[in-house]
Order: sequence, then C-alpha cells, then structure tokens
Amino acid sequence: MAKKLTVVFPSLTDTERGSILSAAQSAGYECVFTADPEKDTADAEIIFGYGADYLRRAKALRWFCSFSAGVEGYLRPGYFASPDVLVSNSSGAYGVTIAEHIVMVALELMRRQTEYSEIVARREWVRNLKIRSLRGARITLLGTGDIGREAAKRLRAFDPERIVGVNRRGADSSGLFDGVLQVSELEKALPETDLLIMSLPETAKTRGILSAERLELMPRGSFIVNVGRGSAIDQPALEALLRRGHFSGAALDVFAEEPIPRESSLWSCPNLLITPHISGNVTLDYTQERIVGLFLEDFQNYCAGKPLKRLVRREIGY
Repeated sequence: MAKKLTVVFPSLTDTERGSILSAAQSAGYECVFTADPEKDTADAEIIFGYGADYLRRAKALRWFCSFSAGVEGYLRPGYFASPDVLVSNSSGAYGVTIAEHIVMVALELMRRQTEYSEIVARREWVRNLKIRSLRGARITLLGTGDIGREAAKRLRAFDPERIVGVNRRGADSSGLFDGVLQVSELEKALPETDLLIMSLPETAKTRGILSAERLELMPRGSFIVNVGRGSAIDQPALEALLRRGHFSGAALDVFAEEPIPRESSLWSCPNLLITPHISGNVTLDYTQERIVGLFLEDFQNYCAGKPLKRLVRREIGY
C-alpha cells in the first residue's frame, strides 16, 4: 500500500500546498488535500490539519499533526483508532499574533479605551479619565513558552519595572525575564503583580490554577489577561471581584464555556474586555506560514526516523 499524507487545512495558499506536495513526493508519499476528511483519511499514515471524529476511523494513522497549539481534546482515551498514534502540535507558530493581542488588550484596559469608545458612541466629549501605564508596571507572565516569550519581548519596550515569569520548572534560558519562579511560588508573585498575563495550556495541573484564593492575593486595581485556556481561572470568582471593583480590568479571550451563553452575566460585567477566542486564530498570514514550516520540519524528522520536535507528551498534556 502506498504511503499517504492527508492534509485537512482548507485555508492553505497555493504556495503552501506546493511546498507540502513537493516534500511529500520527495519522500515517496501520496499527498491528498481534502475538504472531506471522512472520505480521504481512512487509509492515511499521516494527517496534518484539524481533527474531528473521523480520526477514530483512520485505522492506518501513525502521526497526527494538529495546526493548533492546544491539543487537550485529542488526548482523551479512544480519540484515535490506535493509542500509539503520535500527536504533535504547532506550538511556536502562534506567539507573534497572540503577543500582539496581549499588548493590544493590556493597553486598552490600562488606557481605558473601552470606556472612551462608549463615551464616543454616545457622542460625548470627555477627556479626563485617569489611566495607567505599562511603564513602571510589575508584570507577571504565567506561562513562559512561545507566547510568554514573545509577549515579554514586546512588553520590555514599554519600560516596565520588572517582568517575572512563572512556569513548571522555575527556569528559562531566554534571558527575557527579570526572574522566573516555579508555579509553587505563585502566591509570592501575585501580591506584587500589576498585570498578570496567562498563556497556559489545559492540563490536569493548570485547571483552576488561578483560584478564588489566589485572585484575592492580587493588588486592588490590578489587571488580568488570559489567552491560554478558560479552565485556568475560577471564572465566577473573577467576575465577582470585577463587580466589586477589586480589579481595574480583565481581558479574557478564553472562557469556561465557549461560546459564552447569550444569557451569561459576563456580557454585562464591568471592566471586562471580551474577545471570542481570536487571539491565536489562523487569520494572520505569518501564523499560517509558520504552521506549515513547522510541519515540514517535523515531516523531515519523521521520514528520517528522528524524534518529532513538537511531539506532545501525553503524560503532561502538551
């Protein structure tokens, strides 16, 4: 049986399709680009793109490469026809677009742009809202992967007082942080944080990591930005603290339930900036180009019998 690569990625450009096709043919693979994965994936050895129920029926599958960075849904028992399927992600492709989103919403909150937009919509002329600055701010990044590092690069230009990272190991070799703490030291960082940025994947250890008790540790008037997963925050506790005025603002791109139900009280929560999980979409050309480039790099590794650089470790969830 011929070796087969199936690509389930409708938005690819002709150039990107050509790059994948050339690599596949050079390695002796039949390459199929499909908009109907139910029909074209059953006999595929490799699938690149997005996943769905069809993966349970792909009995020849040995490697699934997701164009997403988060892959928690693919790690559930029984998701694939075989438990031995290699799963890789596209971590490293989304840092630029999500970091730009982080800077955008942080400035919107701190400079009270959402309130000024409402003022202008009422055709009023108000100019005296007190604002805050990233200059001199104490910034904590909960998550120091690609997104955290790209955000730190950009935030550094605003001359904050310090940028502290928090991760599993308590270490980072990028040189982008003034210090890096272990997650077990989060309680130490939160009381000294003006702006908390969260970019965590969803794992057993990150669910509920920003509990009601930890939220209370943050200074009155501080800000939160979450671009990771909604499960990381005690959402009702955050909403209650926003309504009490404990926080000056929060920007959430991810939520415990998506889409947010139309009847949810979150829609009317004061000082909450809502975006519909768009910070890391494949809507920036650079992001898609990077996703394809990362896949081609790991395709070469796979064909050469080398380890995949973005292989997901099921035991930790990313």
